[in-house]
Amino acid sequence: MKNIHVKYVDAKVTCACGETFSTKSTKDTIHVETCSKCHPFYTGTQSTGARKGQVDKFNKKYGFK
Repeated sequence: MKNIHVKYVDAKVTCACGETFSTKSTKDTIHVETCSKCHPFYTGTQSTGARKGQVDKFNKKYGFK
């Protein structure tokens, strides 16, 4: 069984923010919407306020303190 493996090449990843880096893939180029340079979790700008409000709403609805 020859030629059953896919072609594995160096790929250039481009983020919507403009950041680029390379990795291995079966595709030559990959386009992503977020990366570690622009994702709120990694940049420290992620807001937890909305989730806290949902937890309080749940606790109030079901009588938890």
